[in-house]
Amino acid sequence: MENFNFDIISMVIGLVIGWIIFLVKNFLTVRKYKKEIEEYRGHLERQMKITQEGSKNLSAESEKLKKENENLRITVKTLGQKPGRNELRLLNIYDAALRKMMLKAPGFAQGWEMSMQEAEREYEENEVGLKTVIKRVFSPGITHKKEEDINPE
Repeated sequence: MENFNFDIISMVIGLVIGWIIFLVKNFLTVRKYKKEIEEYRGHLERQMKITQEGSKNLSAESEKLKKENENLRITVKTLGQKPGRNELRLLNIYDAALRKMMLKAPGFAQGWEMSMQEAEREYEENEVGLKTVIKRVFSPGITHKKEEDINPE
């Protein structure tokens, strides 16, 4: 009977020790996982802050670019309405059309270049004032007669 009591007591002590070991191991495991969860939570919070700041920066930059775009659109529209802009636009269109015409029509380019050089010379003479001085000094009839004498048709 003593042997029986000793076996029961040893079994109870074994169970209590096993249970205590189980609780300690469980406690350590739970503590390890709680610490790991806290690390993950901290990492997640940092990532969310970084993402939030990035989103704020992108949103602010987007708003800034929208305002800048609108200002540029208004500026372009305003500049397009200034005097002389329509003529400049038309001049650019004519220039592009002439370049295309020179490529497409082979005989046109030579005649055009000669006419262009002649027009440039006349323009330069007008800017220098040679023709305007002659026109002012002499009456229009005399200048007209001289040109008729030079180029009789």
